Amino acid sequence: MSFITKGSVAFVTGANRGIGRALVEALLARGATKIYAGARQPESLAALAAASGGRVVPVRLDVTRPDLVRAAAAVAGDTTLLINNAGIVARFGGAFTDAGWLTAGREEFEVNVLGTLAVTQAFAPILAANGGGAVANVSSVAGLVALEMIASYSASKAAVHSITQATRRFLKGQGTYVAGVYPGPVDTDMARPLEIEKATPASAAAAILDGLEAGVEEIFPDPFSRQAGPLFLANPKALEQQQFVAEPVGAH
Repeated sequence: MSFITKGSVAFVTGANRGIGRALVEALLARGATKIYAGARQPESLAALAAASGGRVVPVRLDVTRPDLVRAAAAVAGDTTLLINNAGIVARFGGAFTDAGWLTAGREEFEVNVLGTLAVTQAFAPILAANGGGAVANVSSVAGLVALEMIASYSASKAAVHSITQATRRFLKGQGTYVAGVYPGPVDTDMARPLEIEKATPASAAAAILDGLEAGVEEIFPDPFSRQAGPLFLANPKALEQQQFVAEPVGAH
């Protein structure tokens, strides 16, 4: 199963920056009819919306607030593509016994995991009514192999991977194509503390849409993930045993 972006109506969460904003711009370039751009501060998308001639529709959305999730679904009843991109990293580094991991993990699971599930639950009937459509959940390579520097984030993105698999099974009967997206380091505000080579948001967004149009269920949208992802699919233990070098800026 694949998805044609030209003529589609997309809803992108976390659309005001990073990969989310790049996805909005890429969808515009590929001929999407309309892109609902969900963000906690939709006014940050005003210039992009104006330049789009009305094709970009900013929507106030905090994925942890059920009232805003319901309101977003109510105004976007023509959606055919849902991209769950909203996510946070709440902690970089620390000893394993540091209680801060628990605080960070609660925040990350609330946004990354439960937020993804809540939005997809709200939009699943809409996608069904519009012919099935597609869902793309942005997980991470860190969800396939735990990175100790972002241990709680890794755990949350592993849960997104699991939610994606469950969603695929749940929505198969309504004809919804479900893809998981597993970026490596991308040059966004979230990844700024990492000293590692990063892909551009624009290149990642283009690869994500390429994957959807090709019908890929596991999309690896950058050079790092294109190395790690196939290794995970072939031999998860071998990936776990790889040495990944990435440290917070100023750690030396």
